[in-house]
Amino acid sequence: MGFTRFLYSNIFGWKINGDFDRSIKKAVLVCAPHTSYFDFIVSVLARRILKVEINFVGKKELFVWPLGWYFKWMGGAPLNRGKAENKVEAIANVIKVHKEFRLALAPEGTRTKVEKWKSGYYYIALAAGVSIIPVGFDYPSKTLFIGNAFYPTGDIMVDEPKLKEFYKGMVGKVPEWT
Repeated sequence: MGFTRFLYSNIFGWKINGDFDRSIKKAVLVCAPHTSYFDFIVSVLARRILKVEINFVGKKELFVWPLGWYFKWMGGAPLNRGKAENKVEAIANVIKVHKEFRLALAPEGTRTKVEKWKSGYYYIALAAGVSIIPVGFDYPSKTLFIGNAFYPTGDIMVDEPKLKEFYKGMVGKVPEWT
């Protein structure tokens, strides 16, 4: 733990602003702006420092030998990505069957510039009956921001602008994609 904190703060120069409410065991974490693979490293180290379980879903084919054990150990859960499968419901069900599951998602759906977020994060939270917690990467200040839980009302047109307020002024590793 001491080494992780040293690496995070002294070598990489990052800090964490905020924390997770430990009473919230299930949530969708909206991680943005997502412009680099380095976001993953920043996040994995932060979760170790904060001692909080953060999860992800991946296609079920990833969870077989030889790396399946590693993905599960990292908090991953296999997802059947068949054509007939409703992805929102399938992911919501993954959240529902676990005692604790904080699903990290990038709302952009990619690491390049997008004009609009994909809406899956919102509908997954609604279907699973969980909150949305904003998590932001600001590379100029090297700060990982963790916001308060937001409970979706079912009206994405009203809720999403409120969520996006959290990210105002944050700049990703690739600024032109932010």
